[in-house]
Amino acid sequence: MKAIRKKIVPLAEGNVLEVGIGSGLNLPFYDKSVKVTGLDPSLELQVMAQKVAAREGVNVDFISVGGEEIPAEDNSFDSVVMTWTLCTIPDPITALSEIRRVLKPNGKILFAEHGEAPDANVAKWQARLNPYWNVIGGGCNLNRRVTELYEGAAFTFDDIEKGYIEGPKIATYTYRGIASIA
Repeated sequence: MKAIRKKIVPLAEGNVLEVGIGSGLNLPFYDKSVKVTGLDPSLELQVMAQKVAAREGVNVDFISVGGEEIPAEDNSFDSVVMTWTLCTIPDPITALSEIRRVLKPNGKILFAEHGEAPDANVAKWQARLNPYWNVIGGGCNLNRRVTELYEGAAFTFDDIEKGYIEGPKIATYTYRGIASIA
């Protein structure tokens, strides 16, 4: 996951929104010239991320909200970063629609998410295990259809890679790339 973060996050430019900043795992990979607004509903994780931001010298404004109601003006951000976040957002279509609203017309979403695997047997197990995984995994859903969610919110993919990363197949089919407003 670190290698994927290292590849995606430095592509963020200008005024950046990170949805699901969590404990700040992406912060070491930002270019120091960007201004980051970090959203996360967890105050505990925000405290951890603040320490990382200070250590890494990244300029971050933290806001304790989820992605479904982004407190920002329309067309505010040049880049949006989301890594392993969409799986936990209760209403992903609303969140992606909000991201579309606050993203500038030529802006980009830089993303890495896990979701439903294309292999029928793996997808079947994801569906079976998802109710339990959701409870023990902090709201994480194993079987979100990532490309359908983005397309449903009127995004197109400028670049997308799909495939398994290291770990159990039920949790490691990953979608990563760049999306923009259709």
